[in-house]
Amino acid sequence: MSFTYHRDVLPNGLRVVTVETPHLHTALLAVYVRTGSRHETAANNGVSHFLEHLFFRGSEGWPDTVKMNSAVEEVGGNLNGVTTRDHGYYYTPLHPAHLDVGLEILGDMLTRPRLTDMEVERRIILEEMLDEVDEKGRDIDIDNLSKRVLFPQHSLAFKIAGTRESVSRLTHEQVREHFARHYVTGNMVVTAAGRVKHDEVLARVERHFARLPQGPESIDLPPPPTPAGPHLHTVTHDEAQTEFRISFRTVPEHHEDWPALQLLRRFLDDGLSSRLPFEIVEKRGLAYSVHASLEAFHDAGIFEIEAASAPDRASQVVAEVFRVLGELSSTEVSEEELARARRRHRMLLEFSQDSPGELAGWFGGTELFRRPESFGRRADQVDATTAAHVRDVARRYFARENLTVVAVGQRKGIKALEKVVDTAEGLPSRASST
Repeated sequence: MSFTYHRDVLPNGLRVVTVETPHLHTALLAVYVRTGSRHETAANNGVSHFLEHLFFRGSEGWPDTVKMNSAVEEVGGNLNGVTTRDHGYYYTPLHPAHLDVGLEILGDMLTRPRLTDMEVERRIILEEMLDEVDEKGRDIDIDNLSKRVLFPQHSLAFKIAGTRESVSRLTHEQVREHFARHYVTGNMVVTAAGRVKHDEVLARVERHFARLPQGPESIDLPPPPTPAGPHLHTVTHDEAQTEFRISFRTVPEHHEDWPALQLLRRFLDDGLSSRLPFEIVEKRGLAYSVHASLEAFHDAGIFEIEAASAPDRASQVVAEVFRVLGELSSTEVSEEELARARRRHRMLLEFSQDSPGELAGWFGGTELFRRPESFGRRADQVDATTAAHVRDVARRYFARENLTVVAVGQRKGIKALEKVVDTAEGLPSRASST
Protein backbone atom coordinates (compact mmCIF):
# COMPACT_ATOMS: atom_id res chain seq x y z
CA MET A 1 0.00 0.00 0.00
CA SER A 2 1.36 3.43 -0.92
CA PHE A 3 -0.59 5.31 1.75
CA THR A 4 -1.72 4.87 5.35
CA TYR A 5 -5.26 5.83 6.37
CA HIS A 6 -6.14 6.98 9.89
CA ARG A 7 -9.54 7.84 11.33
CA ASP A 8 -9.78 9.57 14.71
CA VAL A 9 -12.54 11.15 16.77
CA LEU A 10 -11.47 13.98 19.05
CA PRO A 11 -12.96 14.23 22.57
CA ASN A 12 -15.40 16.91 21.34
CA GLY A 13 -16.74 14.59 18.61
CA LEU A 14 -14.92 16.09 15.62
CA ARG A 15 -13.74 13.45 13.15
CA VAL A 16 -10.23 13.73 11.73
CA VAL A 17 -9.08 11.74 8.70
CA THR A 18 -5.38 11.56 7.87
CA VAL A 19 -4.04 9.89 4.73
CA GLU A 20 -0.26 9.66 4.87
CA THR A 21 1.40 9.40 1.44
CA PRO A 22 5.12 9.88 2.06
CA HIS A 23 5.99 9.31 -1.62
CA LEU A 24 4.28 12.57 -2.64
CA HIS A 25 5.69 16.09 -2.46
CA THR A 26 2.49 17.95 -1.70
CA ALA A 27 -0.34 18.01 0.83
CA LEU A 28 -4.00 18.99 0.84
CA LEU A 29 -6.26 20.11 3.65
CA ALA A 30 -10.03 19.77 3.33
CA VAL A 31 -12.85 20.37 5.79
CA TYR A 32 -16.14 18.68 4.88
CA VAL A 33 -19.46 19.76 6.36
CA ARG A 34 -22.80 18.02 5.93
CA THR A 35 -24.87 20.96 4.82
CA GLY A 36 -26.13 22.03 1.40
CA SER A 37 -29.36 22.97 -0.33
CA ARG A 38 -30.82 19.65 0.83
CA HIS A 39 -30.77 20.99 4.39
CA GLU A 40 -32.70 24.14 3.54
CA THR A 41 -36.30 25.24 3.17
CA ALA A 42 -38.01 27.29 0.48
CA ALA A 43 -37.66 30.29 2.81
CA ASN A 44 -33.86 30.08 3.22
CA ASN A 45 -32.87 28.28 0.00
CA GLY A 46 -29.33 29.30 -0.92
CA VAL A 47 -28.17 29.97 2.64
CA SER A 48 -25.48 27.23 2.59
CA HIS A 49 -23.94 28.69 -0.56
CA PHE A 50 -24.29 32.24 0.80
CA LEU A 51 -22.48 31.19 3.97
CA GLU A 52 -19.67 29.68 1.89
CA HIS A 53 -19.16 33.08 0.24
CA LEU A 54 -19.17 34.90 3.58
CA PHE A 55 -16.44 32.70 5.08
CA PHE A 56 -13.99 34.24 2.63
CA ARG A 57 -14.84 37.71 3.95
CA GLY A 58 -12.49 37.11 6.88
CA SER A 59 -12.51 35.80 10.44
CA GLU A 60 -11.79 37.18 13.89
CA GLY A 61 -8.15 36.13 13.67
CA TRP A 62 -7.82 37.09 10.01
CA PRO A 63 -10.06 40.13 9.41
CA ASP A 64 -7.93 41.28 6.46
CA THR A 65 -8.87 38.93 3.61
CA VAL A 66 -5.88 39.96 1.50
CA LYS A 67 -3.52 38.92 4.31
CA MET A 68 -5.55 35.75 4.90
CA ASN A 69 -5.27 34.63 1.29
CA SER A 70 -1.68 35.82 0.97
CA ALA A 71 -0.62 33.74 3.99
CA VAL A 72 -2.00 30.59 2.36
CA GLU A 73 -0.61 31.43 -1.07
CA GLU A 74 2.88 32.00 0.35
CA VAL A 75 3.01 28.34 1.44
CA GLY A 76 1.84 27.00 -1.91
CA GLY A 77 -1.88 27.12 -1.22
CA ASN A 78 -5.07 28.57 -2.63
CA LEU A 79 -8.22 28.79 -0.49
CA ASN A 80 -11.35 27.39 -2.11
CA GLY A 81 -14.89 26.45 -1.14
CA VAL A 82 -17.62 24.39 -2.80
CA THR A 83 -21.30 23.92 -1.94
CA THR A 84 -23.29 20.96 -3.28
CA ARG A 85 -26.79 19.68 -2.65
CA ASP A 86 -25.86 17.54 0.35
CA HIS A 87 -22.54 18.90 1.64
CA GLY A 88 -19.90 21.59 1.36
CA TYR A 89 -16.13 21.58 1.62
CA TYR A 90 -13.28 24.05 2.07
CA TYR A 91 -9.80 23.15 0.96
CA THR A 92 -6.32 24.22 0.00
CA PRO A 93 -3.25 22.45 -1.35
CA LEU A 94 -0.03 23.50 0.37
CA HIS A 95 3.57 22.61 0.97
CA PRO A 96 3.79 19.79 3.55
CA ALA A 97 6.16 21.82 5.71
CA HIS A 98 3.49 24.47 6.31
CA LEU A 99 0.50 22.42 7.42
CA ASP A 100 -0.01 24.62 10.46
CA VAL A 101 -0.69 27.75 8.39
CA GLY A 102 -3.50 26.09 6.46
CA LEU A 103 -5.12 24.55 9.52
CA GLU A 104 -4.90 27.80 11.48
CA ILE A 105 -6.67 29.77 8.76
CA LEU A 106 -9.29 27.14 7.91
CA GLY A 107 -9.96 26.61 11.61
CA ASP A 108 -10.45 30.30 12.31
CA MET A 109 -12.45 30.86 9.12
CA LEU A 110 -14.92 28.09 9.96
CA THR A 111 -15.24 28.69 13.71
CA ARG A 112 -15.00 32.50 14.00
CA PRO A 113 -16.22 33.99 10.70
CA ARG A 114 -17.03 37.68 10.73
CA LEU A 115 -20.02 37.15 8.37
CA THR A 116 -19.80 40.71 7.12
CA ASP A 117 -20.44 42.42 3.76
CA MET A 118 -23.67 40.52 3.15
CA GLU A 119 -24.96 43.05 0.64
CA VAL A 120 -21.80 42.88 -1.46
CA GLU A 121 -21.91 39.08 -1.52
CA ARG A 122 -25.62 39.14 -2.26
CA ARG A 123 -24.93 41.17 -5.41
CA ILE A 124 -22.14 38.78 -6.42
CA ILE A 125 -24.35 35.70 -5.95
CA LEU A 126 -27.27 37.23 -7.85
CA GLU A 127 -24.86 37.99 -10.68
CA GLU A 128 -23.49 34.44 -10.54
CA MET A 129 -27.02 33.03 -10.78
CA LEU A 130 -27.58 34.70 -14.16
CA ASP A 131 -25.65 31.81 -15.74
CA GLU A 132 -28.59 29.51 -14.91
CA VAL A 133 -31.42 31.56 -16.42
CA ASP A 134 -32.41 33.05 -19.77
CA GLU A 135 -33.27 36.68 -20.50
CA LYS A 136 -36.79 36.06 -19.15
CA GLY A 137 -35.46 34.73 -15.85
CA ARG A 138 -36.48 31.13 -16.61
CA ASP A 139 -34.23 28.35 -15.33
CA ILE A 140 -32.35 26.73 -18.23
CA ASP A 141 -29.77 24.85 -16.17
CA ILE A 142 -30.06 21.18 -17.11
CA ASP A 143 -29.02 19.95 -13.66
CA ASN A 144 -31.54 22.12 -11.81
CA LEU A 145 -34.31 21.07 -14.17
CA SER A 146 -33.60 17.35 -13.96
CA LYS A 147 -33.39 17.38 -10.15
CA ARG A 148 -36.76 19.10 -10.03
CA VAL A 149 -38.36 16.30 -12.05
CA LEU A 150 -36.51 13.50 -10.24
CA PHE A 151 -37.20 14.77 -6.71
CA PRO A 152 -40.54 16.60 -6.77
CA GLN A 153 -41.62 18.11 -3.44
CA HIS A 154 -38.23 17.27 -1.88
CA SER A 155 -35.32 19.49 -0.87
CA LEU A 156 -32.94 17.68 -3.27
CA ALA A 157 -34.82 19.62 -5.95
CA PHE A 158 -33.72 22.97 -4.47
CA LYS A 159 -31.20 24.99 -6.45
CA ILE A 160 -27.79 25.05 -4.74
CA ALA A 161 -27.46 28.82 -5.04
CA GLY A 162 -31.13 29.38 -4.24
CA THR A 163 -33.59 31.41 -6.27
CA ARG A 164 -33.38 35.11 -6.98
CA GLU A 165 -36.30 35.64 -4.60
CA SER A 166 -34.94 33.54 -1.72
CA VAL A 167 -31.42 35.02 -1.93
CA SER A 168 -32.80 38.55 -2.10
CA ARG A 169 -34.73 37.93 1.14
CA LEU A 170 -32.03 36.15 3.17
CA THR A 171 -31.29 37.90 6.44
CA HIS A 172 -28.18 38.01 8.59
CA GLU A 173 -30.13 36.19 11.31
CA GLN A 174 -30.94 33.30 8.92
CA VAL A 175 -27.28 33.02 7.96
CA ARG A 176 -26.10 32.98 11.58
CA GLU A 177 -28.77 30.44 12.50
CA HIS A 178 -27.70 28.12 9.68
CA PHE A 179 -24.06 28.47 10.71
CA ALA A 180 -24.82 27.70 14.38
CA ARG A 181 -26.90 24.64 13.49
CA HIS A 182 -24.61 22.94 10.98
CA TYR A 183 -21.02 23.99 11.70
CA VAL A 184 -20.66 21.75 14.75
CA THR A 185 -18.37 18.86 15.69
CA GLY A 186 -20.68 15.99 14.76
CA ASN A 187 -21.37 17.45 11.32
CA MET A 188 -17.80 18.02 10.10
CA VAL A 189 -14.72 16.06 9.06
CA VAL A 190 -11.24 17.61 8.91
CA THR A 191 -8.96 15.85 6.44
CA ALA A 192 -5.26 16.02 5.63
CA ALA A 193 -3.77 14.01 2.78
CA GLY A 194 -0.35 13.88 1.18
CA ARG A 195 3.08 14.04 2.80
CA VAL A 196 1.66 14.61 6.27
CA LYS A 197 2.19 12.96 9.65
CA HIS A 198 -0.75 11.58 11.59
CA ASP A 199 0.32 12.81 15.06
CA GLU A 200 1.06 16.33 13.83
CA VAL A 201 -2.29 16.56 12.04
CA LEU A 202 -4.21 15.45 15.13
CA ALA A 203 -2.44 17.90 17.44
CA ARG A 204 -2.94 20.84 15.09
CA VAL A 205 -6.58 20.09 14.32
CA GLU A 206 -7.31 19.82 18.04
CA ARG A 207 -5.69 23.22 18.61
CA HIS A 208 -7.12 25.13 15.66
CA PHE A 209 -10.66 23.72 15.84
CA ALA A 210 -10.92 23.96 19.64
CA ARG A 211 -13.62 26.65 19.35
CA LEU A 212 -15.91 24.47 17.23
CA PRO A 213 -19.14 23.94 19.23
CA GLN A 214 -20.38 20.43 19.89
CA GLY A 215 -23.47 19.30 18.04
CA PRO A 216 -25.04 16.45 16.07
CA GLU A 217 -24.90 15.60 12.37
CA SER A 218 -27.54 17.00 10.03
CA ILE A 219 -30.68 14.96 9.48
CA ASP A 220 -31.74 14.13 5.92
CA LEU A 221 -35.31 13.36 4.93
CA PRO A 222 -35.16 10.47 2.41
CA PRO A 223 -36.44 11.33 -1.06
CA PRO A 224 -39.60 9.55 -2.19
CA PRO A 225 -39.52 7.51 -5.41
CA THR A 226 -39.76 9.47 -8.64
CA PRO A 227 -43.29 9.06 -10.07
CA ALA A 228 -43.42 6.35 -12.74
CA GLY A 229 -42.38 7.55 -16.18
CA PRO A 230 -41.36 8.02 -18.82
CA HIS A 231 -41.12 11.77 -18.15
CA LEU A 232 -40.09 14.49 -20.58
CA HIS A 233 -39.63 18.08 -19.46
CA THR A 234 -38.71 20.68 -22.08
CA VAL A 235 -37.79 24.35 -21.92
CA THR A 236 -37.76 26.28 -25.17
CA HIS A 237 -34.61 28.34 -25.54
CA ASP A 238 -33.32 29.88 -28.76
CA GLU A 239 -29.86 28.31 -28.96
CA ALA A 240 -28.09 26.61 -31.85
CA GLN A 241 -28.12 23.25 -30.04
CA THR A 242 -30.61 21.33 -27.96
CA GLU A 243 -29.09 20.20 -24.67
CA PHE A 244 -30.59 17.20 -22.96
CA ARG A 245 -30.08 14.84 -20.05
CA ILE A 246 -31.42 11.32 -19.73
CA SER A 247 -31.72 10.20 -16.10
CA PHE A 248 -32.56 6.99 -14.24
CA ARG A 249 -32.94 6.80 -10.43
CA THR A 250 -30.57 4.19 -9.00
CA VAL A 251 -29.02 3.42 -5.62
CA PRO A 252 -26.31 4.85 -3.31
CA GLU A 253 -22.66 3.76 -3.40
CA HIS A 254 -22.89 1.19 -0.61
CA HIS A 255 -25.67 -0.77 -2.37
CA GLU A 256 -24.80 -4.18 -3.84
CA ASP A 257 -25.79 -2.99 -7.33
CA TRP A 258 -23.30 -0.11 -7.36
CA PRO A 259 -20.31 -2.08 -8.77
CA ALA A 260 -22.44 -3.21 -11.72
CA LEU A 261 -23.58 0.39 -12.29
CA GLN A 262 -19.94 1.49 -12.34
CA LEU A 263 -19.21 -1.11 -15.02
CA LEU A 264 -22.24 0.00 -17.05
CA ARG A 265 -20.96 3.56 -16.92
CA ARG A 266 -17.61 2.39 -18.30
CA PHE A 267 -19.22 0.34 -21.07
CA LEU A 268 -21.14 3.45 -22.12
CA ASP A 269 -18.56 6.21 -21.71
CA ASP A 270 -14.92 5.46 -20.98
CA GLY A 271 -13.02 6.67 -24.03
CA LEU A 272 -13.81 6.90 -27.74
CA SER A 273 -13.97 3.10 -28.08
CA SER A 274 -16.82 2.80 -25.57
CA ARG A 275 -20.39 2.37 -26.75
CA LEU A 276 -22.00 5.81 -26.67
CA PRO A 277 -19.13 7.85 -28.18
CA PHE A 278 -18.58 5.21 -30.84
CA GLU A 279 -22.23 4.75 -31.87
CA ILE A 280 -23.38 8.39 -31.62
CA VAL A 281 -20.27 10.45 -32.37
CA GLU A 282 -17.79 8.36 -34.32
CA LYS A 283 -20.14 6.14 -36.32
CA ARG A 284 -23.21 8.34 -36.94
CA GLY A 285 -21.97 11.90 -36.36
CA LEU A 286 -25.17 12.83 -34.50
CA ALA A 287 -23.47 14.88 -31.77
CA TYR A 288 -20.08 16.31 -30.92
CA SER A 289 -19.91 14.49 -27.58
CA VAL A 290 -21.99 12.36 -25.22
CA HIS A 291 -21.27 11.58 -21.60
CA ALA A 292 -22.49 9.10 -19.00
CA SER A 293 -22.03 9.61 -15.26
CA LEU A 294 -23.16 8.42 -11.85
CA GLU A 295 -24.25 10.80 -9.10
CA ALA A 296 -24.69 9.44 -5.60
CA PHE A 297 -26.26 10.76 -2.43
CA HIS A 298 -26.10 8.66 0.72
CA ASP A 299 -29.69 7.48 0.21
CA ALA A 300 -30.22 7.75 -3.57
CA GLY A 301 -28.37 7.60 -6.87
CA ILE A 302 -28.79 8.78 -10.47
CA PHE A 303 -27.44 7.39 -13.73
CA GLU A 304 -27.16 10.29 -16.19
CA ILE A 305 -26.45 10.55 -19.90
CA GLU A 306 -25.93 14.03 -21.30
CA ALA A 307 -25.42 15.41 -24.79
CA ALA A 308 -26.15 18.35 -27.07
CA SER A 309 -27.04 18.25 -30.75
CA ALA A 310 -28.67 20.18 -33.58
CA PRO A 311 -32.38 20.53 -32.68
CA ASP A 312 -33.56 18.26 -35.50
CA ARG A 313 -31.18 15.51 -34.41
CA ALA A 314 -32.03 15.43 -30.70
CA SER A 315 -34.66 12.71 -31.13
CA GLN A 316 -32.19 10.59 -33.12
CA VAL A 317 -29.54 10.90 -30.41
CA VAL A 318 -32.01 9.93 -27.68
CA ALA A 319 -33.35 7.02 -29.73
CA GLU A 320 -29.80 5.75 -30.27
CA VAL A 321 -29.06 6.02 -26.54
CA PHE A 322 -32.18 3.94 -25.83
CA ARG A 323 -31.06 1.33 -28.36
CA VAL A 324 -27.62 1.02 -26.73
CA LEU A 325 -29.15 0.81 -23.23
CA GLY A 326 -31.59 -1.80 -24.49
CA GLU A 327 -28.72 -3.96 -25.75
CA LEU A 328 -27.04 -3.85 -22.36
CA SER A 329 -30.36 -4.79 -20.73
CA SER A 330 -30.97 -7.82 -22.95
CA THR A 331 -27.54 -9.22 -23.82
CA GLU A 332 -24.53 -10.04 -21.66
CA VAL A 333 -21.38 -8.12 -22.54
CA SER A 334 -18.44 -10.14 -23.82
CA GLU A 335 -15.73 -11.32 -21.44
CA GLU A 336 -13.27 -9.11 -23.34
CA GLU A 337 -15.34 -5.95 -22.78
CA LEU A 338 -15.94 -6.89 -19.15
CA ALA A 339 -12.24 -7.56 -18.52
CA ARG A 340 -11.29 -4.22 -20.10
CA ALA A 341 -13.70 -2.29 -17.87
CA ARG A 342 -12.46 -4.09 -14.77
CA ARG A 343 -8.83 -3.33 -15.65
CA ARG A 344 -9.61 0.31 -16.32
CA HIS A 345 -11.48 0.62 -13.04
CA ARG A 346 -8.64 -0.87 -10.99
CA MET A 347 -5.96 1.18 -12.77
CA LEU A 348 -7.79 4.46 -12.26
CA LEU A 349 -8.24 3.65 -8.57
CA GLU A 350 -4.49 3.14 -8.39
CA PHE A 351 -3.93 6.49 -10.09
CA SER A 352 -6.01 8.11 -7.32
CA GLN A 353 -3.31 7.22 -4.82
CA ASP A 354 -1.09 9.89 -6.41
CA SER A 355 -3.66 12.64 -5.80
CA PRO A 356 -4.11 14.14 -2.31
CA GLY A 357 -7.41 15.62 -3.51
CA GLU A 358 -8.75 12.21 -4.59
CA LEU A 359 -7.60 10.62 -1.33
CA ALA A 360 -9.16 13.39 0.77
CA GLY A 361 -12.47 13.08 -1.05
CA TRP A 362 -12.56 9.28 -0.90
CA PHE A 363 -11.82 8.99 2.81
CA GLY A 364 -12.77 12.38 4.26
CA GLY A 365 -15.76 13.26 2.09
CA THR A 366 -17.26 9.78 2.42
CA GLU A 367 -16.78 9.90 6.19
CA LEU A 368 -19.49 12.57 6.39
CA PHE A 369 -22.09 9.91 5.55
CA ARG A 370 -20.58 6.46 6.23
CA ARG A 371 -17.31 4.64 6.81
CA PRO A 372 -15.38 4.50 3.52
CA GLU A 373 -14.20 1.21 2.08
CA SER A 374 -10.66 0.72 0.80
CA PHE A 375 -9.67 1.12 -2.84
CA GLY A 376 -8.85 -2.57 -2.91
CA ARG A 377 -12.26 -3.61 -1.66
CA ARG A 378 -14.02 -1.42 -4.24
CA ALA A 379 -11.86 -2.90 -7.03
CA ASP A 380 -12.52 -6.43 -5.78
CA GLN A 381 -16.27 -5.79 -5.77
CA VAL A 382 -16.13 -4.70 -9.40
CA ASP A 383 -13.93 -7.67 -10.34
CA ALA A 384 -16.44 -10.04 -8.74
CA THR A 385 -19.38 -8.64 -10.76
CA THR A 386 -20.47 -11.00 -13.53
CA ALA A 387 -21.77 -10.19 -16.99
CA ALA A 388 -25.13 -11.70 -16.04
CA HIS A 389 -25.44 -9.44 -13.00
CA VAL A 390 -24.52 -6.38 -15.09
CA ARG A 391 -27.28 -7.27 -17.56
CA ASP A 392 -29.80 -7.75 -14.76
CA VAL A 393 -28.87 -4.40 -13.17
CA ALA A 394 -29.20 -2.67 -16.55
CA ARG A 395 -32.64 -4.23 -16.99
CA ARG A 396 -33.68 -3.10 -13.51
CA TYR A 397 -32.64 0.56 -13.76
CA PHE A 398 -32.81 1.34 -17.49
CA ALA A 399 -36.53 0.59 -17.49
CA ARG A 400 -38.89 2.93 -19.33
CA GLU A 401 -40.89 3.49 -16.10
CA ASN A 402 -37.65 4.81 -14.53
CA LEU A 403 -36.89 7.23 -17.38
CA THR A 404 -36.65 11.01 -17.08
CA VAL A 405 -35.54 13.26 -19.93
CA VAL A 406 -34.97 17.00 -19.70
CA ALA A 407 -34.28 19.06 -22.82
CA VAL A 408 -33.47 22.74 -23.35
CA GLY A 409 -33.55 24.12 -26.88
CA GLN A 410 -35.57 25.31 -29.85
CA ARG A 411 -39.15 24.18 -30.51
CA LYS A 412 -37.86 22.53 -33.66
CA GLY A 413 -37.58 18.79 -33.05
CA ILE A 414 -39.54 18.77 -29.77
CA LYS A 415 -42.49 16.83 -31.22
CA ALA A 416 -40.18 14.11 -32.53
CA LEU A 417 -38.41 13.99 -29.17
CA GLU A 418 -41.73 13.65 -27.34
CA LYS A 419 -42.60 10.63 -29.47
CA VAL A 420 -39.23 8.94 -28.90
CA VAL A 421 -39.43 9.42 -25.12
CA ASP A 422 -43.09 8.36 -24.93
CA THR A 423 -42.45 5.05 -26.71
CA ALA A 424 -38.96 4.57 -25.18
CA GLU A 425 -38.33 1.94 -27.82
CA GLY A 426 -35.53 -0.44 -26.89
CA LEU A 427 -35.76 0.10 -23.14
CA PRO A 428 -37.04 -2.78 -21.00
CA SER A 429 -40.29 -2.54 -19.06
CA ARG A 430 -40.43 -3.42 -15.38
CA ALA A 431 -43.76 -5.12 -15.95
CA SER A 432 -42.31 -7.49 -18.55
CA SER A 433 -39.19 -8.30 -16.51
CA THR A 434 -41.03 -9.38 -13.35
